[in-house]
Amino acid sequence: MKILFLTDNFPPEVNAPATRTFEHCSEWVKKGADVTVITCFPNFPKGEIFGGYKNKLYQKETINGIKVIRIWSYIAANEGFFKRVLDYISYAVMAFFAGLFVKTDIIIATSPQFFTAVGGKVLSFFKRKPWIMEVRDIWPESIVTVGAAKADSKTIKFLEKVEVNLYKSANKIIVVTDTFKETIFKKGIVKNKIEVVKNGANMSLFKPVAKDENLLAKLNLVDKFIVGYIGTHGLAHSLDFVMDAIAKVIDPQIHFLFVGDGAVKKNIVSQAKELGLQNVTFIDSVSKDKVVSHISILDCMLVPLKKEDNFKTVIPSKIFETAAMQIPILLGVDGEARGIIEKYKAGLYFEPENQTAFLKQLEVLKADKILHNSLKEGAGKMAVAFDRKVLAEKMRLIINSVI
Repeated sequence: MKILFLTDNFPPEVNAPATRTFEHCSEWVKKGADVTVITCFPNFPKGEIFGGYKNKLYQKETINGIKVIRIWSYIAANEGFFKRVLDYISYAVMAFFAGLFVKTDIIIATSPQFFTAVGGKVLSFFKRKPWIMEVRDIWPESIVTVGAAKADSKTIKFLEKVEVNLYKSANKIIVVTDTFKETIFKKGIVKNKIEVVKNGANMSLFKPVAKDENLLAKLNLVDKFIVGYIGTHGLAHSLDFVMDAIAKVIDPQIHFLFVGDGAVKKNIVSQAKELGLQNVTFIDSVSKDKVVSHISILDCMLVPLKKEDNFKTVIPSKIFETAAMQIPILLGVDGEARGIIEKYKAGLYFEPENQTAFLKQLEVLKADKILHNSLKEGAGKMAVAFDRKVLAEKMRLIINSVI
């Protein structure tokens, strides 16, 4: 089976789309599939090309048995709506032309930005091959939710028409949450066309380990109760709320560790300085292997989003990797994500952007050692239910059913 996969995020980038695609494709290669990924040169989230790469017209490499074609695209940081759209469109156009010369049985194009899916659809037409649209975020609703555009704007109305057209033209739609399936169904798409393959964790990489004492000493966090936020510092994550809440934390033993980059990183660092916060440490993005060390030193992982109804459909992928390492989760996301955390008793929920609820749950988590240990056990059970290998195999069988 020859698979052509279009994604604008891929390792050495370490965000959720890159990780999901890489781990799925790696498993398919092990099963004998011939997988080609067309992606851009690694630059997320700063819009700066990673060391060892140049933004050339075309480059080939092989990663873990996956054939990787990197193509030129307009590079923009993960900030500024129109620059990002230009980034997305340039990738989609270049991916289309590169894909014309790749032999394949099926094409898969992944969101969150669906210009990639447009490239997949057009390639499907010219190559006369079936295509699958993987939906990791509901565009353009998410654009409106984070305030990047108004719901009644001409741009959004146009994108909504494109969205539905993509759903209708795809041979199969794969979504990452049950709620996404319902949302797309309500847009007039038949349910048997939509499959759910949720996110998960690579259990061979993310597993319980002893705290990295060297890292603790390096960060001067020995004997601290560490609350971590690891991942993209984006518009959706309500990190300005978190900074304001941190200012109300009195316990000197509690310390917050932020690891990553993104559109609001500069703003929240400035906010922390203005508030005079002494209990916060900021670190730039780290490689996937180093992420494990940083998670290991945490006493809990903070996973917040803005208080928006659209985010009730979202399941942040970081909860699965955190659970695999048996670290309790402090979740500020309602809806399906809350349901998973509460089902497995893997963490505590607080109402998004509710400062009182956040501080109360943080206090409970630190004070109750028995509860903390119980949540660690629940996290371990949750991780087993979302093993990436099992989920990759589920998706492979869906692909086989389309060919």
